[in-house]
Amino acid sequence: MSVQQSQGIQTLLEAEKEAAKIVQQAREYRVQRLKDARAEANKEIQEYKKAKQEEYKKLEGDHIGTTQTSQSAIDKETEAKVKEITAQFEERREKVVEKLLGRVVLVKPELHRNLKKVEA
Repeated sequence: MSVQQSQGIQTLLEAEKEAAKIVQQAREYRVQRLKDARAEANKEIQEYKKAKQEEYKKLEGDHIGTTQTSQSAIDKETEAKVKEITAQFEERREKVVEKLLGRVVLVKPELHRNLKKVEA
């Protein structure tokens, strides 16, 4: 009986070693699959990013002409308004200076309304 038990134990030990190998292989396979999945995900992310960059550059290229046209129109309008304001300034400068000098030079001395006359 001891030989049979010894053989049974030996068989169990071999089965346990085989099971440990299978478990180790499964772990290695799982780790490899995770690495592959990450690499594939990174590849997809890079492709998506590249596609979006190209889409953005195309959209930017389509709108750059509109932006330049708008900018030139705004520049012309601004220049016209500046010329108009400068013309109004030149036209009204003398009148404003005269009014300011008139107010500064015109002095009417009078007592303050809170000042009371002291009777002796």
